[in-house]
Amino acid sequence: MNAVAHRDYTSNGSVQVMLFKDRLEIWNPGTLPLGLSPEKLRHPHRSIPANPLLAEPMYLAGYIERMGTGTGDIIRLCNEEGLKEPEFVQEEDFKTVIWRKFKATDQAEVIDIKAVNEVATLQATLQATLQATLQADEEVLDSVKRVVLVLEGDLKRAEIQELLGLRDRVNFVSNYLEPSFVSAYIEMTIPEIPTHQEQRYRLTAKGMVLKKELQKVKRKK
Repeated sequence: MNAVAHRDYTSNGSVQVMLFKDRLEIWNPGTLPLGLSPEKLRHPHRSIPANPLLAEPMYLAGYIERMGTGTGDIIRLCNEEGLKEPEFVQEEDFKTVIWRKFKATDQAEVIDIKAVNEVATLQATLQATLQATLQADEEVLDSVKRVVLVLEGDLKRAEIQELLGLRDRVNFVSNYLEPSFVSAYIEMTIPEIPTHQEQRYRLTAKGMVLKKELQKVKRKK
């Protein structure tokens, strides 16, 4: 429920649930809200839903509450089952680790399985990412290519629109800005407040790679 309510839906990534012999891992695209940290999640904290439009119906349906006790409930339930306390890790994605019960005699086997599973997971993730990237690059919209080519540094929405010579804001946002953002070629400079008056856009690492490729093709022509 935490993963669904709090994930970053601007990311092309997905929630991943992986079950190993010694643990359950849930990987969630995105970062913790400003002011929260993995350590603070272990103590009473205010509720900061990343997706209010999802959180409200989930609350009304009784799946979540509004007091910021979700992670506390996870810790409490693990303690009641005699499990090692769960881990909350903020890296490129947010990760929750729930430890499973196992016998001491299984320790060596668990270590071996853990290593094998981690290698397999890494290989699968890299392969899937590569395939998705190659497929996406082949299907890049011309409008997205135009945005990537004109974007230099951090620019406001109106500045990018002006560089493209487009007058209709709705058309620009729907057909140029949003596809560029959703496909992760550009990103916001203030992602935690999308409507901020000082909001600007810049190329992601993926966008920079695409821009270089487009410039090479343009020079050859």
